[in-house]
Amino acid sequence: MAGMKLAEVLVLSCLALAGATSWAQIAQPAPQAPAPRVAASAPLQPAPTRGRLLYETHCIACHNSQMHWRDGRIVRDWTGLVEQVRRWQERARLQWSEADILEVARHLNSTIYRLAPPGRA
Repeated sequence: MAGMKLAEVLVLSCLALAGATSWAQIAQPAPQAPAPRVAASAPLQPAPTRGRLLYETHCIACHNSQMHWRDGRIVRDWTGLVEQVRRWQERARLQWSEADILEVARHLNSTIYRLAPPGRA
């Protein structure tokens, strides 16, 4: 133990009394708990669009998917879809902005109608 500082000698002595055999045993980092596992089969879903949130909050109670697929459907093109969204939000007194109307129309078009985008036949 020649050349060791008194503090090191005391630490080693305490370790020996506690049953540790070397300084290396005490210098090892404590084992870490394993990281929580994430199910591989749960793909991340994209955040809902504003149009979807508006539609699901204000419209879906009356306008389920059957409403959009019925034989007497009024919507035949993009302009008609936007006009119907505008009409129903006015009737419900929602006071949506033009941007909100377009977002709901985009949501309906991407999920149900699949109409040609504006400017395309």
